[in-house]
Amino acid sequence: MTARDTARRHSWAVAAVGVALIAMSTSGCMRASDYKDDLSGTAAASHGVQAGCTPIKDGKKPYIAIISKGFQQQYWQAVYKGAKKQAAKEGARITFNGPATESDVQDQINMLKTALTKKPDALGFAALDSKASAPIMKQLQQKKTPVIAFDSGVDSPVPLTTAATDNKVAAAAAAKNMAERIHYKGTVALVVHDQTSVSGIERRDGFVEWMKKHAPKVKLLTPQYGGGDVSKSANIAKALLAAHPHLAGIYGSNEGSAAGVVQGAKESGNKNVVIVGFDSGGAQLDAIRSGLEAGAITQNPIAIGEKTVSAAIKALHCKPVPKQIDTGFYWYDKTNMDSAKIKPLLYR
Repeated sequence: MTARDTARRHSWAVAAVGVALIAMSTSGCMRASDYKDDLSGTAAASHGVQAGCTPIKDGKKPYIAIISKGFQQQYWQAVYKGAKKQAAKEGARITFNGPATESDVQDQINMLKTALTKKPDALGFAALDSKASAPIMKQLQQKKTPVIAFDSGVDSPVPLTTAATDNKVAAAAAAKNMAERIHYKGTVALVVHDQTSVSGIERRDGFVEWMKKHAPKVKLLTPQYGGGDVSKSANIAKALLAAHPHLAGIYGSNEGSAAGVVQGAKESGNKNVVIVGFDSGGAQLDAIRSGLEAGAITQNPIAIGEKTVSAAIKALHCKPVPKQIDTGFYWYDKTNMDSAKIKPLLYR
């Protein structure tokens, strides 16, 4: 597999990230900028304006079409909630669509094509497959329609900015928490949502690279891909536990993946494997409270939605936007999931 979009965003120093993560409080919101001095090669944020920009007419209600990677998970509903809230604040109209599953690349492309026929003033987009969407990104560029990437983002020069978690750094935090709980040894499996989106690649690579650098006694199995589908991920987890009965840990890279791992562990009767996840949702929250899952990384999906719309409005008024909008993340477990900072970000 060619990791064609791993070079996106900024360069990442594994050793420096490890030192920074160890020093950080798990109760504080983590951002790459919080320890920028420890990241070699991190460039200062650049700002951009749409080429040939003509400000939107005063009094016109902007229409922003938003195409996500899915709609089936509560995570995307939370992004939508944030986008809708910000649109109301800005006096804009939005539509929010996504395919039934995160493996439906062609469905997402069809949604993009449909969105174009409605002539949106701006587009918010989280790509399932950046290569597949490239021709449409080119069309939007030619139409001078501002594109704001979010979540996974888009491996393309067309989007003006990306509102997202720094997925590689967040995955490193997940790896660190896994390593601590398995005492830096044993065999660990990865159930990843995909190998084509930026988030899938970065959440896989961030986890793997941190483990290889800081926990060399941990044996990592070849990553398995479940498409973010709970049932598929559960079957993968059951197969892994059957083949490796003494598996020390399993990492699920998004809500569907982690919920599937939890389900697979339950159905296998395995209460010893350490499960670390990403995002939240009812299955994970219940598993973390019960102790079946050790903890997870939560993003700030509401902020992702808000920042996507806010950046689109700025772009439509020809105002500069930063190349990257880091929306932060938290590690949470049963000791802090009810805290004032984290609880509002967790959804069922």
